[in-house]
Amino acid sequence: MTALSPGNARVKQARKLSRRSERSERRLFLAEGEKALAEALSVPGCVVEVFATADATARLRARYDDPSLTWSVVTDPALDSLADTVTPQGVVAVCRSVDRPLDDVLGSLGDARLVALCADVRDPGNAGTVVRCADAAGADAVVLCGHSVDAGNPKTVRATVGSLFHLPVATEPDAAAAVAALQRAGLQVLAADGAGETDLDEAADDELLAAPTAWLFGNEAWGLPVELAALADRRVRIPIHGRAESLNLSTAAAVCLYASARAHRP
Repeated sequence: MTALSPGNARVKQARKLSRRSERSERRLFLAEGEKALAEALSVPGCVVEVFATADATARLRARYDDPSLTWSVVTDPALDSLADTVTPQGVVAVCRSVDRPLDDVLGSLGDARLVALCADVRDPGNAGTVVRCADAAGADAVVLCGHSVDAGNPKTVRATVGSLFHLPVATEPDAAAAVAALQRAGLQVLAADGAGETDLDEAADDELLAAPTAWLFGNEAWGLPVELAALADRRVRIPIHGRAESLNLSTAAAVCLYASARAHRP
C-alpha cells in the first residue's frame, strides 16, 4: 500500500480541522495519539478515519481489526502535518464532534447530580483538564458556555487524556442562559468565586454540597463577571491557608468538584 503524502486530498482536508471554523462547519475534529484513538473507538460511530504511519500501523492495526474502520497509512511528513505535538505518536483519528447543545444533553441526562459549567474559558489546556477532573469526580456532564474554547481544539482534546469520550460535553453560547437551564433542570448553581460569601469548607459542613450541583467557573484571567456570578444560587470561595493569591482554574475546579463528589457519596 502506498503511503499518503502531505499533498493527498484526504490529508489536506483533515489538516484543515486545525481551524475552529472548519471544525464547527464540518462537525469533525482530530484526536492524536494511541490513547485518544482507543477512547474514540469506544464511542460507536465516532471515528471517521485513522491516519497512521507505517510503524504505527504495524503496531496498532491488528488491535483494531474492524473492517468498517477506514485506516490510511501516511508518510511521516503527512502525519506531522496533522499532529499538534512536537513528537507525534504516529496516529491521528478524524472524529465526529462529541459536543452537543445544552438542551439536548440535559434532556438525555435525567436526574443529574454534578455538572461543571465553564464560562468564557479560553485556554484549551484548562478546559481539557476540567473535563478530565469532572470525569474523575463522576460528574454527569461538562458545559462550555459563552466564548469558551471548543471541545475539539487539539490541545483541549489532548488535555482530557481520553475523558472527552467518557461524559457528555454540552455547549451554550449564552452563559446566562446556561445557568438558567441548569437551574430549571433542578441543579443549584454554585459560582466558584474568590470573593464568595460562602467558604467551601463551611458549605461542606452545612450539607449545601449534598444537593445536585452545577459548579460555575470563570475565565482564567478575570474570573466570573459580576453579573454572571449574581445569577448563581451561591458564590463559594476556596479557602487559601497559605500566601498564594489564588488557585488556577483547573485546580480550583478539581477542588470544588471533588468536594461535591464527597458530599454525594457519604
